[in-house]
Amino acid sequence: MTQSALLKVMTDAARKAAKGLSRDFGELENLQVSRKGLADFVTSADTKAEKVVREELERVRPGYGFLGEECGMIEGSDKTHRWIVDPLDGTTNFMHAIPHFAVNIALERDGAIVAAVTYNPVTSDLYWAEKNKGAYHNDRRLRVSARKSLDDALLATGIPFMGHGQHGRFLKELHQMTQKVAGVRRFGAASLDLAFVAAGRFDGFWERDLSPWDMAAGLLLVSEAGGTWSNADGGEDVLGTGGIVAGNPDIQPLILERLKAAA
Repeated sequence: MTQSALLKVMTDAARKAAKGLSRDFGELENLQVSRKGLADFVTSADTKAEKVVREELERVRPGYGFLGEECGMIEGSDKTHRWIVDPLDGTTNFMHAIPHFAVNIALERDGAIVAAVTYNPVTSDLYWAEKNKGAYHNDRRLRVSARKSLDDALLATGIPFMGHGQHGRFLKELHQMTQKVAGVRRFGAASLDLAFVAAGRFDGFWERDLSPWDMAAGLLLVSEAGGTWSNADGGEDVLGTGGIVAGNPDIQPLILERLKAAA
């Protein structure tokens, strides 16, 4: 599948930012680290990568708005388009030399995500999608899994860390899930969890207290791969609430049922 001009712009920006991340990943002892919050770190790599992405996107699509993890919201003259960017999803993995992190770029048009790129620089895995044109892993078309029962399902989630999220609620939800499913995994990068749902590796994923840049690209990947998603209460507002439940069309509503049982 040949990428459109839009997807090529996004992929080029992600790969250019990834070059710096790859260099820093290979020299972790030289990484300058500052603390952003309890158990939540921002590195010089994050900042540099976001700057590269923003400059590349602005060069080819001037006027678009930009929402980034490090710089926040930058208004553009074009009010119908907004980039949503996480330059390094999986910062803690990155800091510990675990090769599971990604550059994420999504384009929002009139409130809907229309294009997405998720790229792991270490493995060269590129996940991308464009609205109504399908989702892909490198050159291979993606489809969500076909499993219909929680008994057979492998799920992914995120675990609240120190000073972040509601730990008691998560433990109740995990208790409800582990009684019913084949397994639950926590890999530490929501964007790649969603990409794995789109690829049929995970049958479903749930997490709360996320930011828009953690999920935006993954929402389109899952949808274009034939999956479904909602917020943790079953509603449509995922980016605004920070909660997500995604999966194939059979498993996703079953995850929601277990979350309701945990309430």
